[in-house]
Amino acid sequence: MEDRDAGAGAPEAGPPGQVQASSAPKGLISGRRPEKPATNAVNARAAVMPDISGTADGHPPKHRKRRKRRRGRKVFARDGQQSAADGSVQQVSALVPPQPAASTPVPVIAVVEPRRPRHELPVFAALDLGTNNCRLLMAIPARHGQFRVIDAFSRIVRLGEGLSASGRLSAAAMDRAVEALKVCGDKLRARKIRRARLIATEACRAAENGQEFLDRVEREAGLKLEIIDRQTEARLAVSGCGSLVERNTRGVVLFDIGGGSSEIALIDLSRHRSPRLANHIVSWTSLPVGVVSLAERYGGRTVTRAVFDAMIADVAERLQAFEGRDRLDHLVNGPDFHLLGTSGTVTTLAGVHLDLERYDRRRVDGLWMDSENVDRMVARLLGWDFQQRVANPCIGADRADLVLAGCAILEAIRAVWPSERLRVADRGLREGILSELMADDRAWRDLPRGRS
Repeated sequence: MEDRDAGAGAPEAGPPGQVQASSAPKGLISGRRPEKPATNAVNARAAVMPDISGTADGHPPKHRKRRKRRRGRKVFARDGQQSAADGSVQQVSALVPPQPAASTPVPVIAVVEPRRPRHELPVFAALDLGTNNCRLLMAIPARHGQFRVIDAFSRIVRLGEGLSASGRLSAAAMDRAVEALKVCGDKLRARKIRRARLIATEACRAAENGQEFLDRVEREAGLKLEIIDRQTEARLAVSGCGSLVERNTRGVVLFDIGGGSSEIALIDLSRHRSPRLANHIVSWTSLPVGVVSLAERYGGRTVTRAVFDAMIADVAERLQAFEGRDRLDHLVNGPDFHLLGTSGTVTTLAGVHLDLERYDRRRVDGLWMDSENVDRMVARLLGWDFQQRVANPCIGADRADLVLAGCAILEAIRAVWPSERLRVADRGLREGILSELMADDRAWRDLPRGRS
């Protein structure tokens, strides 16, 4: 089942132990799955050309030279030919439809192979296999500190379904995830990847058979995934949201409510600010509870006020054990402090708040919500029954039994770090991976003139 994607809808995204990769990155993307043949003709530019079989007087047509300029060099090409990027001339291939019996000239459909750019930009890839979603993002560097998404994939797989009760990944959940990862593998092998990082998070960390599952992924999907620790997950979430923290901000509590865990990072910007937001993390924690595990423990379909309060109390007790929770107390009550949420929970609240008929990432990512609006949206969702939640286009059947568990985690966070403002981020780990890969590769420094 396809999920709305975080990142694919926007043409550019800002800054939000790695492995190098080629068109089939070693150690990450193997060539076990067969590659599909390219069909450039479908994507090629098509132009309609008149019949050039002869002129009115019966003589063959004379080729007229036309002058083209390319970076100060004069390049001549005859009609019916295409200049390549390197200055050589390539013949245009033509698809000629069957000639009808009538003598009326039939246009020739000329298919021109797309030009390769003079400076081909490197492609970077990030894959995040979580407890609930499988997500892939591929991008090229754009303006300094930003990147342009060129391909993306997202699917709800619920890999952690039943994990909290059994301690193992179920056969059905693994099958769903493997099928999604096969799609990701095909996409990765279809491009020349400069660098990639493919990660797995809480479900694979916690499951007894997590490594066994990843071995199967490598055999069947041709992908070698890396299980990251909770600290790395928190850092990547921060790196992915860097451009959403404004210059006058002095303190931020960033949280990522996942399927099996919730990462929280306290960020102090009151003294100075470096290009990497993750450098300013003064304290962090990873709660071993997310929307899937909490909903399985308390029930997600029928959630009364009492059940909702019990969920909040569960998360609040875990937060009390977080020793570094007071590291931003000197900033929390100031005007330059806010919360920053990156998860399906906050993006869903934002979509409901905007009364969207269809989820629109461009309107949600970066949205500010004040405390009163957050209270009202949580109360509205709590007042809906399961079918009403399913009917909302920003929730749907895939999230209807999880969204209130996410709201309970959000309420527990707001109780510890009260703020008048919450900023919504439809971005996260993948964007953080891409930002770090490009920075480490110095991709922005090496951009051709005019692209930075």
